[in-house]
Amino acid sequence: MRRLRACLGATAAVGLAALGTTALVAGNASGAPSAQDALSNRWYAAAPYLMPLDNDPPDAGAIMDATGLKAFQLAFVLAPNGGGCSPTWDGTAPVSSDTAVKSVIDSIRAKGGDVSVSIGGYGGTKLGQACSDPAATAAAYQQVVTKYGLHAIDFDLEEPEYENTAAIHNEIGAAKILQQNNPGLYVSVTTAGTADGTGWFGKQMLLEAKSQGFTPNNFSIMPFDGGFNGAASQTAALTKFNQVLQSTFGWDEATAYAHEGFSGMNGRSDTGEMFPQADFQTVLDYATGHHMDRFTFWSLNRDRQCSPPDNGGRTSGTCSSVPQNSWDFAKYSVKFAGATPPTTPPTTPPTSPPPGTGCKTAWNATTAYTGGSEVSYNQHNWKAKWWTQNETPGASQWGAWQDEGAC
Repeated sequence: MRRLRACLGATAAVGLAALGTTALVAGNASGAPSAQDALSNRWYAAAPYLMPLDNDPPDAGAIMDATGLKAFQLAFVLAPNGGGCSPTWDGTAPVSSDTAVKSVIDSIRAKGGDVSVSIGGYGGTKLGQACSDPAATAAAYQQVVTKYGLHAIDFDLEEPEYENTAAIHNEIGAAKILQQNNPGLYVSVTTAGTADGTGWFGKQMLLEAKSQGFTPNNFSIMPFDGGFNGAASQTAALTKFNQVLQSTFGWDEATAYAHEGFSGMNGRSDTGEMFPQADFQTVLDYATGHHMDRFTFWSLNRDRQCSPPDNGGRTSGTCSSVPQNSWDFAKYSVKFAGATPPTTPPTTPPTSPPPGTGCKTAWNATTAYTGGSEVSYNQHNWKAKWWTQNETPGASQWGAWQDEGAC
């Protein structure tokens, strides 16, 4: 579903650089906020994921007004679907000619907020796979940093890329180069979570970082889609991951927590796990109580109630499948950043459009579809995750089609 899918006091900074404003990166020609207007690192650490071009993107300004949120994690930058070592949004929209995402970023900054950009995610071809070496990979990502004047970037290293040793070498090497060439750049690395903290490939990624002498602001795990059962299983995984960080880097417990992050999934996960608001509060208490560096979730596109409510019957990229008011989960990010969400009445949950409104071309069993193709079926729009033919949309939650909501 990653593809669907004020500071807390001095003690929160154990083992970290001060949580003051970050420096504006070199080479910025985008009209980004000046260095003194950059957000504190705590806001970049609290930024939830938002797909600005897919999954019925919500209005970022409306979320800011309703919750007090200031930072957004925009997803995802990938290699072009047709091949090559140049950055694109979701494999299809070149960063070099982008105006749509930049417009979103400009609107957020005009309201006093800012963004981080996430590269990678689940599925698709990553630049670490397509580029020849760390330097070439870093050069591609530098285009993103420069165009948008970024103060923060996220390396989302998971399936299938993190099974590719050469690709992970390129990604970690690129992250280190960006960190060196852009003083003050906030860098997070996100990977899969398991009951053991993270799996074999996640641990290999940590060893690669150690071998290259690279330390980001945090390593975050995603404790969902792995047989998790509520907040207790997630906090247990975070405890295990803390031990993995200690043993890998030789850190003490406090230093490991100061470089550890949580990335959850609000509501119903891809595998049917349920994470309602109470679970988010429990994990938030754990994260702040242990002075962790990051608390985020996938995604703001899903931070609204399904219409009609489906009581957890399906996983959607555009709603949470749990009872909620719009932007309930974003308020936990606001609290992690050290701010207090406003107490104004919640935004009314969005309603689905009437059947037939905004539907894509109807799915055809005889047509071959490539990744990114969009169709309609059974009054829902669907997006192909990869090449497919004669696979009915919605036939399997692990299938080629991603549900993009009612139409």
